[in-house]
Amino acid sequence: ITEGYRDAAEAFMKEAGVETKVDLDTMSERIKIREAINDGKVDEVTEMINDFDPELLDMNPILYFHIQQQKLIEFIRENKMEEALTFAQRELAPHGEEHPVILPELERCMALFAFPDPEASPFGDLLKPSHKHTVAGELNAAILESQNEQTTTKLHSVMKILLWAQDQLTQNKVIYPRMDDISSGVVDRDP
Repeated sequence: ITEGYRDAAEAFMKEAGVETKVDLDTMSERIKIREAINDGKVDEVTEMINDFDPELLDMNPILYFHIQQQKLIEFIRENKMEEALTFAQRELAPHGEEHPVILPELERCMALFAFPDPEASPFGDLLKPSHKHTVAGELNAAILESQNEQTTTKLHSVMKILLWAQDQLTQNKVIYPRMDDISSGVVDRDP
């Protein structure tokens, strides 16, 4: 539910016989936004966000920068270098002046211009699908937060608590059954 996988959530709820308080229609909107980011349709994303929650991007200038940064990346991916440069100067440079914390990210993007094959550059990771997924995840979390919903899954929270508790016990030299391989859930009973 948190990540916006509606079909999986509905199947799980049906199988487990549980209900959710989450508005599944809102989830559909988040899915559409995520898909638009993954498809490189950044203008559509901005429009959908403004229709969904007009204040979201105004209240999150770093998120807005990341969405605009993705638009620049799409220009570069399509080899529209003149449009990319103009866009960077008009739209992204002012963000860098207002929010110095984003300057390193802006510089990484601008460095793509220096390479004949940006994908093969040291900054080529910006052109990979994983970068789009990162932006989509950040946007999804912002939408959930704006709706006072949980931004991480309960399982994720439980795992963080487990790791923290194990670390605390280890630091205090307490002998306890430790779960070393969390993916299998196997507990080492002989510490």
